[in-house]
Amino acid sequence: MSEFFKKSLDIHKYLRGKWGIKSKVPLQNRDDLSVAYTPGVAAVSNHIAKDKNSSYIYTMKGNSVAIVSDGSAVLGLGDIGPEAALPVMEGKAILFKEFADIDGVPLVIDAASVDEIVTTVKTIAPTFGGINLEDIAAPKCFEIEEALQDIGIPVFHDDQHGTAIVLLAALINACKVSGKDIEQLKVVINGAGAAGTAIAKLLRCVGHEESACIPVEDVLVCDSKGIISSDRDNLNHEKEKILAYTNRHNRNGNLIDALHDADVFIGVSKGNLLTGDDIKLMNKDPIILAMANPIPEIMPDEAKAAGASVVGTGRSDFPNQVNNVLAFPGIFRGALEARATRITEGMKIAAAHALAGAVNKLSPDHVLPDPLNRNVAQKVAEAVKEQAIKENVQRPL
Repeated sequence: MSEFFKKSLDIHKYLRGKWGIKSKVPLQNRDDLSVAYTPGVAAVSNHIAKDKNSSYIYTMKGNSVAIVSDGSAVLGLGDIGPEAALPVMEGKAILFKEFADIDGVPLVIDAASVDEIVTTVKTIAPTFGGINLEDIAAPKCFEIEEALQDIGIPVFHDDQHGTAIVLLAALINACKVSGKDIEQLKVVINGAGAAGTAIAKLLRCVGHEESACIPVEDVLVCDSKGIISSDRDNLNHEKEKILAYTNRHNRNGNLIDALHDADVFIGVSKGNLLTGDDIKLMNKDPIILAMANPIPEIMPDEAKAAGASVVGTGRSDFPNQVNNVLAFPGIFRGALEARATRITEGMKIAAAHALAGAVNKLSPDHVLPDPLNRNVAQKVAEAVKEQAIKENVQRPL
């Protein structure tokens, strides 16, 4: 990885970042200036003043997403602050542009409290068609996202829901490959942060009223102290809430205890936690989605040697990369085209099924599309837009 580190440092320094602004209109003469700015722009402003929704047509709003972070949970680096988070948010912006032709605007903010972040996002919301919350630590990320669901534009914490959507798509196809029934799956999730919690909710269909979501039989969520159960007295409020939809039989013990008779292991924690012997404790042909970066919870070759039917990681140098870029560009593209006011649970499920359906030839090493496949975002966008219209969560067109 040291080669990539050096190249990345060099190119960031040479270009002074990856993101910039480019004018859509010429400024070659006084007429150009009069159209782009004063006096011509006054007509546009007056039009929008009479109909705020027309800002989606006449300004950047209809094709823009703010990428907001406080730098409190950046990649695997932790709380490194807003300035250090900026290169990551710039990267997210260019992914938005490359895969969905969305103008992503990186905005890192120096704000410590939930209220500060919520207020800041509400203040900037008129500029954008959507808000992508990014790299904000749990549990405040849950509170922030929940508090922003009524601001009239989609607010989506990608670390939670993008990961969960791609994971669900992988699991749908892994079940087809392994012959397992998703309704009978016993799932173990190691990691009770933003991603782990969102995955558990989606797999158990929390908040879903429509039949499109099929819940797995049970989910055990583990943190560093073991299985989250009602017998523990060291749970914070967010972990207590997890118990409402997981651990139906109130099992106790550590991660290894949880693996007994499990069908699926999902890792959103740290590397080198499991061995082949641990995988052998699971049911036949287990599905392993070990997403810790850069070192997964167990390496694919070891998991396969121990009997795993499908193995995925977060890395691009192994098959079945669980990468959020498969989800968020298309989700926001669809939401923007529908002028959705929020991203619903139904839209998330629609995105997962569209993503699963984007794989042409299923195999144990191919349960997800290639992250560089430019057609995926459009397929996801179409499904999300259709679901938004079906649920009538739109501004007037």
